[in-house]
Amino acid sequence: MSFWRVLLAIIFPPLSVIGKGCGSILIVFILTCLGWVPGVIAALIILNKNN
Repeated sequence: MSFWRVLLAIIFPPLSVIGKGCGSILIVFILTCLGWVPGVIAALIILNKNN
């Protein structure tokens, strides 16, 4: 997880998970629409997962 991805996850969460697949982008986008904090948390969790 790079510094720039974390910063992007805080500013605009859906854009930070763009390399993780369409499902991740959709989930983070929906959570961000429901509230900024759930979107940021989901983006950080997805970015922290090891594949």
